[in-house]
Amino acid sequence: MMVADLHDPALAARLQHLIDHKTKPLGALGRIEALALQIGLVLGSEAPRLEQPQLVVFAADHGLAARGVSAYPDDVTWQMVENFLAGGAAVSVLARQHGLALTVVDCGVRHDFAPRPGLLQRKVAPGTADALAGPAMTRAQCAQALQVGRDVVRSFPGNALLLGEMGIGNTSAAALLLARLTGSALADCVGAGTGLDAAGIERKRAILAQVLERHAAAREPLDALAAFGGFEIAAMAGAVLEAASQRRVVVVDGFITGAAVLVARALAPQVLQRCVFTHRSGERGHELMLRHLGPDAGTPARPLLDLDLRLGEGSGAALAWPLLVSACALLREMASFEAAGVSQAG
Repeated sequence: MMVADLHDPALAARLQHLIDHKTKPLGALGRIEALALQIGLVLGSEAPRLEQPQLVVFAADHGLAARGVSAYPDDVTWQMVENFLAGGAAVSVLARQHGLALTVVDCGVRHDFAPRPGLLQRKVAPGTADALAGPAMTRAQCAQALQVGRDVVRSFPGNALLLGEMGIGNTSAAALLLARLTGSALADCVGAGTGLDAAGIERKRAILAQVLERHAAAREPLDALAAFGGFEIAAMAGAVLEAASQRRVVVVDGFITGAAVLVARALAPQVLQRCVFTHRSGERGHELMLRHLGPDAGTPARPLLDLDLRLGEGSGAALAWPLLVSACALLREMASFEAAGVSQAG
């Protein structure tokens, strides 16, 4: 999929001029100014407006969860999907607060849901296979899951996509993808996930080391994705690719959604121009992941918030959303020195 380069020096210069001549000291709004510039470039506008934002939670189960890599049983995946749909989850509350359309996509949950508003049933299979026994997904399933994400984005209006996920065991898949796609040491990528104690983390690392060795030949991005899973990560990668091709602002949550962006970036590097990283997760590997998702080699991605969040669901993206709205409003509505009749610094 083609993702165009957004490098537009003329538009960037016009946006920077507008920002610099607002009624404030130069640079006084700090990183909000950089955020306004980025959104203006993504949307191709000197007066950007975020319209009909879509918060999409992709959900799926992982066969590897049976190995004890999570503190919770895999039934929690479908139970939390029900909680999202009932409006009781953190992301449900935040979506209501900020007027975000919330949709849950069943990419591969091991449960049959009754149809209802807010749920898209796009099940590839009832959970991935055990990645220690073989590939988590076949190549055909991986391609299908990527297409699910693309098709979901195509079906929605608006110019902003907020990513969320749910899947017991998915920090394991994300850690494996981080290690393989960046060449990082696995020990630096593996954390507590949903709340493992020290012994649980060591057990998880040992299992993931075996999985990594089992799939030593899976070096290309899609091979690694198929080997490690999961359906929700693949669907998010497809969603990122599609949203980026449509010049939507992609609002990235934490560690799991970051793994999907890693895959998408490997396939189309320009997707990073569209990505706003919302928070620095408390999950161990996220800081390392952000270093590999920066705009330039050696420059880490700088998330907007640092609140020790590690919930997932898109909760960090929803919490940061008002900052994006404010950045656009300031660019559109804040007066210039000339318009306001205010003297500039000498």
